[in-house]
Amino acid sequence: MDIKKLLTIAGSDSSGGAGIQADLKTFSAHKVYGMSVVTAVTAQNTMGVESIFELPSDMIESQIDCVFNDIRPDGVKTGMMSNPQIIRKVSEKLLSHEARNIVVDPVMVSTSGHRLLSEDALSALKNELFPLADVITPNIYEAEILCGGRISNRHEMVAAAAKISAEFRGWVILKGGHLESCCDDLLYGKDEKVWLKAKKIHNENTHGTGCTLSSAIASNLALGMNMKESVFKAKRYVNLAIKAGLNLGHGPGPLMHHYR
Repeated sequence: MDIKKLLTIAGSDSSGGAGIQADLKTFSAHKVYGMSVVTAVTAQNTMGVESIFELPSDMIESQIDCVFNDIRPDGVKTGMMSNPQIIRKVSEKLLSHEARNIVVDPVMVSTSGHRLLSEDALSALKNELFPLADVITPNIYEAEILCGGRISNRHEMVAAAAKISAEFRGWVILKGGHLESCCDDLLYGKDEKVWLKAKKIHNENTHGTGCTLSSAIASNLALGMNMKESVFKAKRYVNLAIKAGLNLGHGPGPLMHHYR
C-alpha cells in the first residue's frame, strides 16, 4: 500500500489538543502516515501550561536522522522550538536531508499575547529556519513581531504579509483569528494576495488551532496539491473541526480532529 508520509517536529501536549498530538491526529484525518520528533515535553491541559522540559539538541538530531534514514517524509511541519540551539539543529538537519514541503508554524507568542521566544531564538528562526520553509503561518501577534508594526485590520495585514514574504521569499499565511472584526486569513506570496474569508465561530474550544492548520496544509502539500488548494482545504478542515463542537476540559478545549 502506497501512502504519503509526514513528519512533525514540535513539542508534546499532555492534554492532546495541540503540539505533536494535534499534528498526528490531523495527519491521520488526512489519511497520511505521521511521524514525530519531540522537541519538548509540556505538562499542560485546557487551563494552561504548568511546566516545560526541553530535549537536548543531540537527541532531537538523532530523532530526525532516524526518520529520514528509514522512512523519508514527503513533508515536514515544525512547531514549538524554544531555544536557538534547537532551531539551529533542526534547520541544519532539514537542509542536510534536503527536506521538502516544509510548513513552519512559528510558535513565538501564546494565545494570550505572551512572547515565548528570546531575541536569540527569534534571530535563529528568522535567519535559519524561515528560508527553508515553503510557507510560514504566523498569527497576528507573531506577525507584529516579524514586521515590527501594529496589525489591527485587513489593510495592515496585507502590508505586514508583504513585508514578511519579501524578506523570507516564500508564502505567508497571516492568521486573522485575533482580529475583532473578523477571522479572515491572508495567503500572500509570489506577488499574489488571496483572502480566506470566514465568519467567527462562537465556540471557545479552539486549543491547537494553529498546530492543526499548519499540519493540514502540510498534509495537503504532501498529497500533491498546490499551495492555494492546500491552504483553502486546510482552512475549511479547521473551521469544521471547530464547528463540530467538541467540549472537553474546564478551559478552552481542543478541536474535533476526526469530525469526518
